[in-house]
Amino acid sequence: MLQAQRASQQVAVRRLRHAPVQLARKTQSRGLATSNEPYDAVIIGGGPGGYVAAIKAAQHGLKTACIEKRGSLGGTCLNVGCIPSKAMLNNSHIYHQTKHDLAKRGIEVSDVSLNLPQMLKAKQDSVTALTKGVEHLFKQNKVDYIKGTASFVSPTKLSVQLNDGGSTEIDAKNIIIATGSEVAPFPGGAIQIDEEQIVSSTGALELKQVPEKMVVIGGGIIGLEMGSVWSRLGAQVTVVEFLGGIGGVGIDEEIAKQFQRILGKQGLKFMLNTKVLSAEKRDGKVYVKTEAAKGGKEDTLEADVVLVSVGRRPVTEGLNLDKVGVEVDPKGRIVVDSQFNTTAQGIKCIGDATFGPMLAHKAEEEGIAAVELIKTGHGHVNYHAIPSVVYTHPEVAWVGKTEQELKAAGVQYKIGKFPFSANSRAKTNVDSEGQVKFIVEKETDKVLGVHIIGPNAGEMIAEAVLAIEYGASAEDIARTCHAHPTLSEAFKEAAMASYDKPIHF
Repeated sequence: MLQAQRASQQVAVRRLRHAPVQLARKTQSRGLATSNEPYDAVIIGGGPGGYVAAIKAAQHGLKTACIEKRGSLGGTCLNVGCIPSKAMLNNSHIYHQTKHDLAKRGIEVSDVSLNLPQMLKAKQDSVTALTKGVEHLFKQNKVDYIKGTASFVSPTKLSVQLNDGGSTEIDAKNIIIATGSEVAPFPGGAIQIDEEQIVSSTGALELKQVPEKMVVIGGGIIGLEMGSVWSRLGAQVTVVEFLGGIGGVGIDEEIAKQFQRILGKQGLKFMLNTKVLSAEKRDGKVYVKTEAAKGGKEDTLEADVVLVSVGRRPVTEGLNLDKVGVEVDPKGRIVVDSQFNTTAQGIKCIGDATFGPMLAHKAEEEGIAAVELIKTGHGHVNYHAIPSVVYTHPEVAWVGKTEQELKAAGVQYKIGKFPFSANSRAKTNVDSEGQVKFIVEKETDKVLGVHIIGPNAGEMIAEAVLAIEYGASAEDIARTCHAHPTLSEAFKEAAMASYDKPIHF
């Protein structure tokens, strides 16, 4: 009896392991949906926006399928973006802290060395566990997972080239495009990425050895995070940025300047207002030619590895959008209205493939809203309350308006600040660089923006998002009890400083 049960379990395990393959094979013979019995919703793309939309659709009782060509769910974020980069950021920080910080805390550690292959393996283990977790959620919620590349036949029919060979056609009442984005090439084609010496963010996560010198082209979030990783592991990192400040779109100028000073103390070098002209591989090195952004004398930087981090672009190639009348703008983004409808009836688009910041959590919110619109006719995303986070150390996080935006709009505002150097938990942790900065409407005290640079800024910003979502005033926050001793007390005191005076500074 026991042997029979074990045999049955082994068969079940084999079926589970090969379920996606079996699903793909079945589609070749019978199709997953027909015009007589179409899916209620089909999502093209299994990234954060796509898989969340698929799960939510199934939870609403809609017959749902998700088509993903990568062969693993989670999109760029989970496979080669947000998740693996955070694994490298966390582990490189632990390594750097062990070498340079633990002794003064009374912790003696000797013979500290880097095992880069093991660090890369730990990163990949995290990715594998999470992608398998999303697959489990699909099975749990009865979402059909189709591994293949989709293209439109009509507004209600998709052709899918299956990863395992063959093809099928899928019929759907509603289709959501969630194909995400990809690394943007260097403008003009003057630099060719080979993912070995001249790398994108994908290649920067797979370097087999620590470069002696690294040049990062672009001082936005991705460039700063990857530059921080390799700097902590021993590389001399120079960040070349065309603009006059780091951090990318949306960062407050005051915070950006403080951020640059802190990273500079950590060893990163910055060349701002500088234009990159070309990068040439020669004799095992890469030579990066630059000049002043407004023109001037050329200079050349020598590097072992160059990271090209100049942005991302929507992925829409091969979808046959023109065949069904889906319009794209000059930047290649799919045009949508306030309910995520494209210019083709029954087709919606969310995430990086359309307007707005290319953030995983923004795509997730849109995925849920788009499905709710299909199911109930109601769905909404508050684009004024989308947080951004840079996962360096210290972290930088913000939500809402910056000072420069409010000045340009002529809005009257007040500022409240509180430094982590005056926060008891930050002081006891010996991790007190940075501040919390509140921007509030002068007349009403309504919170318009919050900008944080410091420890755990990425977690703390959630309180600010909630405040903006519900139209809270700084006084509402300041009169809310915060546990002591916590870093969040700095948040409370910054709110207090914006309409009255803080207690501890």
